[in-house]
Order: sequence, then C-alpha cells, then structure tokens
Amino acid sequence: MNSDVTDFASLAPAYPELIVAVGALVLLVVGIVLNKERSLLVSIGAIVLLAVAGLVLMFNPADGVLFNGLFIVDSFGRFMKVLVIVGAVLALVLAHHNDEENGLHKYEYSVLAVLATLGMMIMVSANDLMSLYIGLELQSLSLYVMAAIKRDDSRATEAGLKYFVLGALSSGMLLYGASMVYGFTGHTNLSEIVVAIASEGRSIGLIFGMVFLLAGVAFKISAVPFHMWTPDVYEGAPTPVTAFFAMAPKVAAMTLMIRLVMVSFAPLTQDWQQIVVFLSIASMVLAAFAAIGQQSIKRLIAYSSIGHVGFALVGLSSGTQVGVEGVAIYMAIYVGMTVALFACILSLRTETGYVETIADLAGASRTRPVVAGIMAIVMFSLIGLPPLAGFFAKWQVFLAAIEAHLYVLAVIGMLASAISAFYYLRVVKVMYFDEPVKEFVAVPAELNVVMVVFGFLIVTYFFTVGNPLSSFAHSAAGSLF
Repeated sequence: MNSDVTDFASLAPAYPELIVAVGALVLLVVGIVLNKERSLLVSIGAIVLLAVAGLVLMFNPADGVLFNGLFIVDSFGRFMKVLVIVGAVLALVLAHHNDEENGLHKYEYSVLAVLATLGMMIMVSANDLMSLYIGLELQSLSLYVMAAIKRDDSRATEAGLKYFVLGALSSGMLLYGASMVYGFTGHTNLSEIVVAIASEGRSIGLIFGMVFLLAGVAFKISAVPFHMWTPDVYEGAPTPVTAFFAMAPKVAAMTLMIRLVMVSFAPLTQDWQQIVVFLSIASMVLAAFAAIGQQSIKRLIAYSSIGHVGFALVGLSSGTQVGVEGVAIYMAIYVGMTVALFACILSLRTETGYVETIADLAGASRTRPVVAGIMAIVMFSLIGLPPLAGFFAKWQVFLAAIEAHLYVLAVIGMLASAISAFYYLRVVKVMYFDEPVKEFVAVPAELNVVMVVFGFLIVTYFFTVGNPLSSFAHSAAGSLF
C-alpha cells in the first residue's frame, strides 16, 4: 500500500484504532454532559465500542503500512489485537456492576480503559520507535490513573503512585535506549533499523541501546528484575482494575517485545537471546519461590503473572517462528485463564467486600460449589496439568525451546512449574478442606456467565478450541518471517 495516499479508503488497516479513538472522545463528552456520579451509559458504550472495533478487525481485515511507516498491520498484529480487545472487554464486563466502594462507578474509568486499549492497539502495530513510545505512554498514563481511581483509599493511591514513579523510570530507560539505537543506526523505523544493522554490523553502543530498550519493555510485562511494582499495584488497586492490568497490557507489551527482537534486532539474535533467556529464567524462578509465602490472593496472582511471563519468554528465547507461534498461543490461553480466575474471585464476594486473602476462600466448596469447582480447574490449568489448556500452552513454548536446543531453559521451566504447583494447590486445599470463615453473597449474573464459559473453554481446549487457535497463531507468526 502506498503510504502517501491519504484518502479515507487507504486508512482501512487503521479503522479499528480510528473507531476506538473517536468513540473515546464521544464517550468523554457523553459522560461530561450527563454529569452523573454513576454513568451506566458510558460503561455500556465502552464495551460496545471495543466490541465493534474487534468485529471490524476480524471481519474487515486489511494489511498495510500507514503514516509514513509509523504504523503496520499484519496477521500477527491482528491476532494480538483481538486478544487485547477481548481482554479489555471482559475486564470491563467484570467491572460493570461495581459498587461505589471500588471507585469504578465514575464514567472516567470506562473512558480511561478505552484510551488504554487504544494505546495497546498502537503498541501492537508500532513500526517505529516514535509510534512505539506514543502507544506505550497512552496506555501507561491511563493505567496510572486507573490504579488510583479509588481516591479515598490509601492503598489504591499508593499503588498508583508507585506505578507512576517506576513507570516513569522505565519510560526514561526506553527513551534512552531508543536514542542510542537511533544514534548508531540513523533510523527510528523498525524495518530500516534491521537493514542498517545488517549492513553496518553490531557495535557496543547499539548493544547498549538494545539492552535499555528491552529493559523498558520488560518493565511493562513485569519480567524480573523489572517486576517490583507488580505485587504492590495488583494488591492496592481495586480487584476489577487488577483484572484489567493482568490481561490486555501483558499481551500488548509482549507483542512489542516480539516485534523488536524478531524484526529490528534480527541480526543480533545471539545478543538479545541472552537477555530474553535471563528474563525468562529469573521470572520463572523468582515467581515460583516468592509466591509460596503470600497470603494475599492478589499478590499471589501478581507473582503468578510474573511466572507466566517467564514461561511465555521461553518460547521467544528460541528466536524461531515456532517460538513466536508458541508465545501467541500462550498469551491467548493466559488471557482465558486470567478471565476465569478473576470472574471466580469477584463471584466470591462477602458482605464486607471482595475476598482479599487466601484464608477468606476457606470452605467455598460447601457454600459456592460451582465457583469453587471452576476455580480449582483454573488452578490446575495454571499449573499446567493435562488435559487442561494450561498444559498445551506450556507444551508449545517448551517444544520451541527444545527444538532450538535450549534444553537447560526447558528443564528450569518444568522445575519452576512443578514448584508453582504448591501455591496453586494450596488455594484448592483451602477451598475444599478448611472450615468456612465467611459467608458469600449473591453477585451479578454476568460474572457467573463469564466464569462458566471460560471454565468450559479451559477444560475443552484440546477438543474444541485447540486446532483453530493453533492454525490462527501459525498464520499470525508466519507474517513476521
């Protein structure tokens, strides 16, 4: 596609982003005009808006490079954008009927969620260091406010402040790395950077730039040692906000890392591979041991998400198409498991609020047997027990590592997975063998629907969803090579 053509039809690859951008402004105006503390219309409108953008993305596919090379749309980008939108929509659905105590009754929350999703979509399609940074900051600035949306709660305020300060540090590292890459290659376009590296060769300055750039992205996916914000932010933010953080942003940042290493730094595979292997091992090992002593359910989920990022990076470490395909499948299954997990947690609401500690889940199997059963299935899937979806997610990334002869990495991953079984099984033990300590109250019907649907998908992955998902991931990964 000729990027100089600026007629509306030539913008077809960017239609989903344009729809979300215009829709966010409309929702903001609607919220201001209504001027109500609780704006149900804006909340529903945000869900419908993102759903429409997702349908346009799936049923009106268009590839191309737009805006003078800043924006690219291909099969890989579409696959990951669908995951981002699905994660964002489901997080909004989970937060739809929230009491004022969570601070999510304000229309600003839905608008911020839409703007954050727009930033993630730009990140997925970023083909230049400038558009990469714009998408990253649009997402980050929205998430900072979402974390502290419950202004009267000191924990939420602390979570937002910590996220902002550490996020600013990571943005500085990313910008410094981007400036060094530009200085040593003369380009900011990802496709031109790879050509410059191939012709001029590697240099120490370029390697330093790449390290800083990848460190900035590693912060966004909560990879160790850039994970320090995750447990505090997950615990302090309202539970529905934590659900949002745990899904869509992870997918967008992982996509960004894949584009950087597989496209821009392809000639430096030996160099970036060492970085990704380190991030992977550190994330898996630290999460496996750090989660053991956690009593807060949200801190446990935070370390669990850090561990799963490490498992996903096992696939990327291979530097092959099979590895990228494995990461795509892993992130899709991870989103499904996370949705089901948070639907279960939000369904176990007590008279005093949401469950905060693992001990609060005691005896859930007696009073809410369906919720406890689905949550147990999700825990088994997070461990990676066959024939649940989590097993096939780990199978894909470990297979890629073994094919790339990264045997030590695969073995460490399997050992970390075995250790993680302890804290996942502890949750099941508390639900089924401990005496009840709290009584759970009725919750909105949509929570039960989401929980049952995704619990069913986790169980039946191999029989129903497995082949289509693998096929889509294979064609998506192929567009990068």
